[in-house]
Amino acid sequence: METRAQQEDRALRQLRDDFTGHRIWRSRRGGGQAGDWVATLHDSAAGVDPTVIRPNAGELRAALVEERKRVPRAAKRVR
Repeated sequence: METRAQQEDRALRQLRDDFTGHRIWRSRRGGGQAGDWVATLHDSAAGVDPTVIRPNAGELRAALVEERKRVPRAAKRVR
């Protein structure tokens, strides 16, 4: 059985594989515990907002899917 940390590591890897136009990472809380899920835009063809922050992997994935939809057509063609 996977621990929570293993599940979160797997989710982080999958997000990174699926959304290569963003740098995806976990923030850290004051005590060093893992915090929010963060995506920083590195490719304008992948999104609009420079930073997307959500409390869990599922919500970050949904937000990044919406980000892709927000990209103007011209930006998607220029690669």
